[in-house]
Amino acid sequence: MSRYHVSNSEGQYEEDSGEQVLANKLGISSSDEIDDAELVLLEQLYHLIFEKQFPLEQITVSMIQNWHRRWLGNLYKWAGQERTVNISKGGFMFAPSAQLPKLLNEFEAKYLARYTPGGGMDEEQLIEAIAIIHVEIILIHPFREGNGRLSRLLADVMAVQGGFKPLDYQSWEQNKAQYISAIHAGMLMDYEPMKYWVRKALRND
Repeated sequence: MSRYHVSNSEGQYEEDSGEQVLANKLGISSSDEIDDAELVLLEQLYHLIFEKQFPLEQITVSMIQNWHRRWLGNLYKWAGQERTVNISKGGFMFAPSAQLPKLLNEFEAKYLARYTPGGGMDEEQLIEAIAIIHVEIILIHPFREGNGRLSRLLADVMAVQGGFKPLDYQSWEQNKAQYISAIHAGMLMDYEPMKYWVRKALRND
C-alpha cells in the first residue's frame, strides 16, 4: 500500500502496522483491511452523491471537504480537515501545509468558480475544465489521505454535470508514470498532457 512520507511528528500510525496504516478510530492495523474499509466507504459516498445529493451548482471547497468527511469520518478524526503536516510522495513535495488556506481560497476563486458546474460546456471545454481542476487539486493535496480518490470523484461529478458518464480510469492505472508526468507538467500551467488523459477517460457511451 502506498503511503506518504510525513515530515512532521503529527504523522501517527496504528501500532503493529509497521507504519503502513494511519492511526484510525477502528484500530485497524492491516493495510488490506484499511484499504477495504476505505473502498466500501467510498462506494457509499458515490451512491450518496450520484443517487441522492448530486450537485448541479458550482462546486466549492467546503463541498469537497464535506465529501471527504462523509467518506473517511468513521475512520479518521482529521477527515474533512486541511492537513497540518507536509507530505511528499516519490520525492515530490506537495504544497506546504501552511499555505493550504491561501491555496484553497485561490483554488475556489480561480478554478472552481470558473470551471464548475460542468453543464453548458462542449466536450473540449469540459475536458480542459476537468484536467485543470484535477491537476490543481492534486498539487494542493489538501487532505492527509485520500486526495487522489477524492480528486477522481470531483472529476466524475464534473463529467456528469457536463452530460457524460463518470470517467474510466483504466488508462490512468495502466500508465501511472505518464499520468504523474502530466500532473508535474501542471506545475508550469501546461495542462495539455492531463487533457490527453482526461480525453481517454471521458465516456459518452
